[in-house]
This record gives sequence, C-alpha cells and structure tokens, in this order.
Amino acid sequence: MIRVLCVICGLLSFVAIAHAQSRKPTLSVLDFGETAWGKRTAETLRERFRTTGKVRVADADLSRSAAMGVGYAGSLNLSVTEARDLGAALATDYYLIGDAQTLRRSSSVSPVYYESYCSVFLVSSRTGRLLRWDRPSFENNDATKAEELLAQDLSNNLCLRLLISIARAEDDEQMERTLIKSSATPLIEEAPDDEKTAAAQGLRLPRPYRRARPEYPESAARAEAEATVDVLVDVGANGEVGEVQVVRWAGFGLDEATVATVKGMHFFPAMKNGTAIPMRVLLRYNFRKPPR
Repeated sequence: MIRVLCVICGLLSFVAIAHAQSRKPTLSVLDFGETAWGKRTAETLRERFRTTGKVRVADADLSRSAAMGVGYAGSLNLSVTEARDLGAALATDYYLIGDAQTLRRSSSVSPVYYESYCSVFLVSSRTGRLLRWDRPSFENNDATKAEELLAQDLSNNLCLRLLISIARAEDDEQMERTLIKSSATPLIEEAPDDEKTAAAQGLRLPRPYRRARPEYPESAARAEAEATVDVLVDVGANGEVGEVQVVRWAGFGLDEATVATVKGMHFFPAMKNGTAIPMRVLLRYNFRKPPR
C-alpha cells in the first residue's frame, strides 16, 4: 500500500512539473502613449508576440481597463511596489509599458529629418522588477519610412530580445520560489526615516566618506530621460557596501549607473549605543537632463 502511494505521489509530482514547464507565460502590452502611433506600436508588438506562440497575450481592452482602474497614467519611473500593484491589476505574469513617438528633428547636417523611436520596459508582475529596457530608434527624411523601419525592428529583433528576457526571468523566478533560505541569514536593521528618530532610538545612521553622484549616461541623454532612482543599500558594521537593491527603477541606464556608483562608496558605519552595526539605508538619486 505504501509503495502504491509513493508511486501515485511520484506521478502527481511529475504531472505538476510537466504542467508548470508546459504553461505559457502571460503578457500584457499597454499602449505606448495616447498618440495613434503609440497605440499602433503596442498593437504591432501584441500581434508579433501572438504569432510566436511563446506567450499568451492579454486582451488589449481588458489591459487598458485594468491599468486605468489602478490609476496608471503611463509613467516609466515606478517603485517596485507600484509595479507589483499594476501587475496584480493586469493579472499577467509580465507586462510591457513604454512610449513611442515620431518627432520632427533638425541638425547642422540635415535641416529636417524624422526620428521614430520606441521606449520599451519589460516588468515582472510578481516582483515589480524592471527586467529589460530598450529604445530602438530610426531616422529618415520621410516620417512614414522611419516608422516602417521601426515597425520592422520591433517585429524582427525586439520581440526576440524580449522573449529571451522572459525565458530567463521564468528560470530565475522559479529558482527564487524554490530556494530555501537559511535561517542563519543575519538580520539587518532598517534605518529610521530621519536623524531625529534615529537619535531617539540611540542610533547614528551610516554616513558616506564622500558624496558620489552617478553619471548621467549617454543612453539616458538620447532619451532625454528625467527620473528618480531609489536603492536600498546594506552597509556592514565595517562600513562596506553589501547588497544594493533597486526599489524605484527608471531604465535608460540610470539604474545601472546608480548601482555602480553606490557599490563604489565607503561609509562610516551605523552606530547603536556606541557599537558599529549593519544597517539598510534608502538612497535616492534624482536625474535631470544636463543643460545643453
């Protein structure tokens, strides 16, 4: 009898694993702005994803209604909590948000030309993390031709890159769900909101040896991006930086620039009643377009 039960349990486990492996991830694609081109760009991606058969694409009208219901207004600068809330409303595993426009430009080389671009953000609904950002852009003397070139790139190249990112995220998130965290993991104290509260608790917050400002990357300059990046930083009792977690992302290379800068910083450690302790602190960086 015990042997039979073991066989049945084994079969049930095999079926469950097979079902999980055969299940297609679900994806919502929100409109890339209110313009006709923005909506057409989003529809181009929806149709291309459907033809791949690799993901199940949510109905566009239902996705619009769900996003509107939670007050989403098109921001590409979300905290992970805001991103998770939007993902819960959309009820899909992943979603795409973005912005697409065709702009009339001029330069010393070409008096008039058109740039057609699409900023695309792939987000995990479960974690709220920004998994990938991309910004394909094409220029041409004719606006229609620039849009045609962009549409071809979305269908032929960008869709594939996004599918690869989704597949990697599926593996990573499955590993996170099955990983048993050791109970020996040391606890780290969260920093109070301000110095006054910290002092009342007998704490002195970590202080950097010197202030470091992340560079404004060229990828952000091309997109003329202005955004805020928040990171949670684990500062050890020795003042060294441990884990750095982005909790408000911005894309366009701003997150990577922030993390690289913070990881290179050194701190006077937090103190509690005269003893150095590890502490997790929130650092915020506001990025603005540099003056021309």
